[in-house]
Amino acid sequence: MTAKAKVGSEELNSCFEKLIMVAAGSSGVEVKMKGAVITEWKDIPMELLLRIVALVDDRTAIVASGVCCGWRDAICLGLTQLSLSWCKKNMDNLVLSLAPKFTKLQTLILRQENPQLEDNAVETIANFCHDLQELDLSKSFKLSDRSLYALAHGCPNLTKLNISGCTSFSDEALEYLTNFCRKLKILNLCGCVKAATDRALQAIGRNCNMLQSLNLGWCDNVGDVGVMSLAYGCPDLKCVDLCGCVRITDDSVIALANKCLHLRSLDLYYCRNITDRAMYSLAHSRVKNKPSLWQSMKDRYDEEGLKSLNISQCTALTPPAVQTLCDTFPALHTCSGRHTLVMSGCLNLTSVHCACAVQAHRTLNSIPHTAH
Repeated sequence: MTAKAKVGSEELNSCFEKLIMVAAGSSGVEVKMKGAVITEWKDIPMELLLRIVALVDDRTAIVASGVCCGWRDAICLGLTQLSLSWCKKNMDNLVLSLAPKFTKLQTLILRQENPQLEDNAVETIANFCHDLQELDLSKSFKLSDRSLYALAHGCPNLTKLNISGCTSFSDEALEYLTNFCRKLKILNLCGCVKAATDRALQAIGRNCNMLQSLNLGWCDNVGDVGVMSLAYGCPDLKCVDLCGCVRITDDSVIALANKCLHLRSLDLYYCRNITDRAMYSLAHSRVKNKPSLWQSMKDRYDEEGLKSLNISQCTALTPPAVQTLCDTFPALHTCSGRHTLVMSGCLNLTSVHCACAVQAHRTLNSIPHTAH
């Protein structure tokens, strides 16, 4: 950069506003800073350039990185978040080109409508982007276990990984990944029918103790052994999606209720082996942990407990058990517009209502009728 002076925050903001005017078409504007004069775009110091780049979309930022060597160095070293989901064709080649340059990336979104990414692209990311913390590879149907092995060695700082719909990954490769990526907090395995097995979940329970959110939607190889291992190994779990995990029983829910005391969201859609035992266990977990919660965070108590529960198509459940659960967790709503307790397809649960609905009914009945 031609201007290497350190710019104060107030001066930086002033120069930034003037440069925006230049970009908008104003002419004859000369911006002065301590020790430097900006007359052309190439003279912009790195701090100011990154402020401007933050206002444009990712495609424009990539183009800007090719303007000159100075811009390339500043943007490639300063850009920490990048999304290439807008790329409908040749995403693989784009990643191969950009990954060696954008080595400071912490967030990379590669979500695709049509599968484009191949293993060589992910391997390149792993070879150069060692600071990566969040990675979205959803719907990358072409990827194989090679990608997970590469990420295990190259991106050990991952905290958020989305590989939903990556149907070719195996449980062996996922287990291997968890041996190295032990900082994972959010993991999306929805539709990963080969990878999400009890073996893989046992590895996650052993290695990923910081995990807070796990999506296992439609992973029909998941059973009680895997979910129970998760519950015992990942006590900080807050969100668990088990929709379509048809093999699980009450034992899975009971383990989550007893061991994951911060559980806020649970999806059990189409888990037809779930019975009243699971509901009473969830309700009992609230009562059992109430004293300790009052002692440590009395003013936050109302924020604790389940806030979202989906038991649609869980046809074995009865109204008394679900009503007990609804009464135990005030954040579970059946009233119109909120619906945080979802019971679609459970025709025998139509009598279950949240506190809001009951109060509204009482209020309506207490209004005196005007005589005519």
